[in-house]
Amino acid sequence: MESALRKAFDTNRSNWQLPDFMTFSEFFRLLWKEKVISQITLESELYPSIVRYAYGKVTEFQVALSMKPRSFLSHGTAVFLHGLTDHIPRAVYVNQEQSPKPKPTMGISQERIQLAFSRPQRTSRYTFRFGDHRIILVNGKSTNRIGVMQTRGPSGELLDVTSIERTLIDIVVRPAYAGGIFQVLDAYKAAKERVNPQEIVRILDEMDYVYPYHQSVGFLMERAGYEASSTLALRERGLNFDFYLVHGARELDYEKSWRLYFPKGV
Repeated sequence: MESALRKAFDTNRSNWQLPDFMTFSEFFRLLWKEKVISQITLESELYPSIVRYAYGKVTEFQVALSMKPRSFLSHGTAVFLHGLTDHIPRAVYVNQEQSPKPKPTMGISQERIQLAFSRPQRTSRYTFRFGDHRIILVNGKSTNRIGVMQTRGPSGELLDVTSIERTLIDIVVRPAYAGGIFQVLDAYKAAKERVNPQEIVRILDEMDYVYPYHQSVGFLMERAGYEASSTLALRERGLNFDFYLVHGARELDYEKSWRLYFPKGV
């Protein structure tokens, strides 16, 4: 906010008929005094507070996007913004991608998969409080913002958010960020008439995960009632390992056609 205001000050000071002697600091103090701008303080139990300045009323989504450059709304927040849930979330997930990293050279094995998914999934601790909402920063995989689009929020604000197809992939990889696997399945059902299966495959291929998440995506599409033709390209990616729909589940069923363990009741 402050950097944008400074740029506007430098560009428009003559149009605004500001005195030549007025500095940006003086201009800022004037706006503050007249309550044209307000200060927002985001507090965390683990990290230093973050201060932002707002012109007029702003939403929790706009505040979340202001935390880091080139960030975008994702996971359960994207589910809500695309109208794939009736739940009004109190957690706002904002994704800032990590810098590119080389792909692991060791590859995967059945033993490594089993060990990794026997443990609870790690979740971000980078959480801040904004009013009644928690803003959670996710340091996501570097993808060059694939599948990121703009949409209007509930108040008409323009927001950067993952597309429906990218969202369905993200919540499979991190179901805890969407309320859990049952809420993920509900989102797949709600998206059935709106999703482009070819786009899901394209994004999955571009994201190039080490783990075979295409098995999880195909399983959920099938469970949600998608046509069999929608999952053919996912099956063609191979079923080389037994995989797991979630981390750390104790009571599991097995779907042979996808070589996938999943929690009972899904």
